[in-house]
Amino acid sequence: MSDGRAKKFVQRFQHFALLSHSSKWFSLRVTGAILNAAGILIGGIFGLMRATPLSASTQSFFKMSLGVLTMFFGLRLTWLSVNGTFGEIIKQLTIAFGSIVLGTLIGKLLRFQKMSNRLGQYAKRLIESNRPDDPHRFSNGMIACAVLFCAAPLGILGSIQDALPTEAGGMGYFYPLAVKALMDGLAMAGFVKFFGPGAMMSALPVFVFQGTITMACHVYLEPFLRGHGLLHSVNAVGGLVVCTVGVVIFEIRRVELADYLPSLAVAPLITWVWR
Repeated sequence: MSDGRAKKFVQRFQHFALLSHSSKWFSLRVTGAILNAAGILIGGIFGLMRATPLSASTQSFFKMSLGVLTMFFGLRLTWLSVNGTFGEIIKQLTIAFGSIVLGTLIGKLLRFQKMSNRLGQYAKRLIESNRPDDPHRFSNGMIACAVLFCAAPLGILGSIQDALPTEAGGMGYFYPLAVKALMDGLAMAGFVKFFGPGAMMSALPVFVFQGTITMACHVYLEPFLRGHGLLHSVNAVGGLVVCTVGVVIFEIRRVELADYLPSLAVAPLITWVWR
């Protein structure tokens, strides 16, 4: 490694370290991860305090609310990311939809959804093997919940979006992870009755996983995208992918969400070429 490259690497590492130890960084830059972890803990406490499960009507209300919020924040992100004349907006939307089509094909080839399903099956086996007298009940509960919450495509997508602001100098778009916090909190209310308080410990690996993605994207990805005028293309596609989560919640059709993730990488490439 040349002296110039070594010096640049050290400077980037120092910059990352300084940001990592900054309280402002954690308060502003990993908002979504904080909310998701808090949602898990609050949902666990709620589940331990409540003797009976939520009624069918209450569950239906939460399901409807989560679906509406997901689609709203997804469409809002796309809306904030397209601008210019009518022709320019049509071009940006064409790139966004084209990126999703091509990105989904890449995701299928790379079998992203199959990998996500394997993680889900592993968590399912831990859940099915759980017994009240199992000495590993505490750790199994934490691992099963952590795997389910971390493997969710919305968690990965939301962590990336949390690092990408919709306007110069603004905060990252943490709303997808805020919605996921509600989802995970409701799920945790049921898991703690099954695994006990140990399931709530999954909040820590979820925070570390999502926070690491957000911090890395903020340090490396966001400056690159902004410097080359590609930030809005990624946000536009991200908003459309978030909307697909609402399609899943409302059970409109089956969607393999993990296969959509490569669309975030395809969008800036198409935008770069089509200029």
